[in-house]
Parts: sequence; structure tokens; C-alpha cells
Amino acid sequence: MSEVRRVATADEQQTIQLGEQIGSSLEPGSIIALSGPLGSGKTTLVKGIARALGIQEAVTSPTFTIIQEYDGRLKLYHMDLYRIDSVEEFDLLGAEELFYQQGVAVIEWSEKIADLLPSSAISITCTIEHDQTRTVTIGGTL
Repeated sequence: MSEVRRVATADEQQTIQLGEQIGSSLEPGSIIALSGPLGSGKTTLVKGIARALGIQEAVTSPTFTIIQEYDGRLKLYHMDLYRIDSVEEFDLLGAEELFYQQGVAVIEWSEKIADLLPSSAISITCTIEHDQTRTVTIGGTL
């Protein structure tokens, strides 16, 4: 899929299922750049991606640890940059090297490091609608 695609999800289960669909098409070296406000479903989407990658461990937001690694058919590097204030701070973590591993990197609050993301990154934006449903906008090639 290379065009922009919008998907509405009515609840957490539908968001997880969408994440599973996305995760099933990921290959080693895939990078997912997630953006959207707090509570918009970013981490819920990652739970589905992890499930598709065969990860059995419970996936939680790494807001305080910043990076969480999970083992599955592909390694998942789940990053949450909510507490990162600059590209320089991200550089100090050495996290950019995870973009070039044989796993999958999923970056929440990716807009904070937009200049570092490769052009091959899959852009996903989660939004909260007035009726509390979610719209997930996917750009890039899956």
C-alpha cells in the first residue's frame, strides 16, 4: 500500500486489529513513525503490531523508560518520545541506531525527531474524533 489510507476504529479491539494488519506486513528494518495526541490510540496500535510479530509479552507505553525491546518473529523496538525535548536529547540516547537493525522500530511522538527519520518510514497519525472514535491515517508503503 503506497497511498494515504484512513481507517476509523470504534474501540480498543478494532485498533488492536488494525495494528495486527499493519504488523503482519512489516519486514526487518521497518520504521513506523506514530503521531497523535495523548489518548489517541498510539500504544493500543502498537499492541496489535506486537501481536502480529508474535510477541507474547504485555506491551505498555515506555513513557518513562523511553525505549522498550520485545522479542518475537522480529524484534520490536518501541520508543515513546513524549519526554524527549530535542533531537540532541534523542541523539544522546543512541536510539537512532535502532532504525537500522533487523527488527521493527515504532516511534510514538515521532514528530519530535522528524528530521532524523528516513524517507522509508511509514507515517501513522492517530486522531480522536468528536464521538470518541479514532481515525488512523497511514502514509507510506506497507
